[in-house]
Amino acid sequence: MTIGEDDTHDREILDWTQFGAASRELATQVRASGFVPDMVVAIARGGLLLAGSVAYALDVKSCGAINVEFYTGVDLRLDEPILLSPMLDTPAVSGHRVLVVDDVSDSGRTLAMVLALLATAGADVRSLCLYSKPQTVLEPDYVWRRTAKWIAFPWSSLPPVSA
Repeated sequence: MTIGEDDTHDREILDWTQFGAASRELATQVRASGFVPDMVVAIARGGLLLAGSVAYALDVKSCGAINVEFYTGVDLRLDEPILLSPMLDTPAVSGHRVLVVDDVSDSGRTLAMVLALLATAGADVRSLCLYSKPQTVLEPDYVWRRTAKWIAFPWSSLPPVSA
């Protein structure tokens, strides 16, 4: 099932204007905490736009992405998150302060896996998400909102473009 197939599904709607404000608020939280990241790593795909926005707001030029698949549809997921290629050069994070960015910490399993991977590689890691859900196993260090609803993001609320 894709977004839009079930109009009765209870959703949190995020629009582009809210996204811009949320990005700045999250960057402000990071600055206020005293954590100064050397690099920003997005969890792709959901964290890509937010990571870029936060990296600009924090003036961090070193950015990367780690590709993880877990969700296959609305509330549909694989048994475990899996890494996809291309792979992040994890040895490059050793000794650096890394801000890991994703759109939502729903189950928290993807975020937990990525944080453990980068910490094992020698990074000092913190996490940032637009949303956190009550059932998450990992509460992000920086979060904009908490919700139990399914979230409709402006970049994924429409179906893919077809020919």
